[in-house]
Amino acid sequence: MTKVFYVCSYGGCGSFMLCKALKKYGKVYHIHSRNPPDKLQHIGGPKCYEEWFNGENVSENELSNYHVIYLYKNPVKSIISRFRNPQHLKHIQTDTTTKIEDVINTSSDAYGIKEFYNNYTQTNKKRNYNILCVKYEEIFEKQDELSKSLDIGSLGLIKKETNATLSDYNIDKLNEIYKDINEAMVINDFILIR
Repeated sequence: MTKVFYVCSYGGCGSFMLCKALKKYGKVYHIHSRNPPDKLQHIGGPKCYEEWFNGENVSENELSNYHVIYLYKNPVKSIISRFRNPQHLKHIQTDTTTKIEDVINTSSDAYGIKEFYNNYTQTNKKRNYNILCVKYEEIFEKQDELSKSLDIGSLGLIKKETNATLSDYNIDKLNEIYKDINEAMVINDFILIR
């Protein structure tokens, strides 16, 4: 049977790049659902946004074909890359009126990135599937390890960083707000299985 890859992220983490690389190995779905379900579900449909879990469970006999990948990176870099776009905020199921300045002025995670990260990286014994939590910062050097985990050939990932303007934001303040989650990310293994 055809492999199915769910590439999940809060955005600005290289998920489009990974989706493109995985297409030669099966069906690929880009996902921004904030809450991974206990029972793996299909994506999108007539009553649901195309990047969200839709409430319809994947049948138990098909689960072995599905690979759920959660890609994450330093939230400050993701925020600067993607979070100025209200449409993106809608896709990740957060308040579309939130601005980077709101995060800085309130010294809070107004985007809910910590919750999003924890929802995917914390163990949940009720899940009927595994999540491969992948650290973006190591993906280029260790992509063969990811390929092996997915039982596929070479991904051929090439690093092409976007040049978001950092000088327009209080980077020190954002780094302070997201210090705890970034420290947790840094010490993670390249791949965590949850």
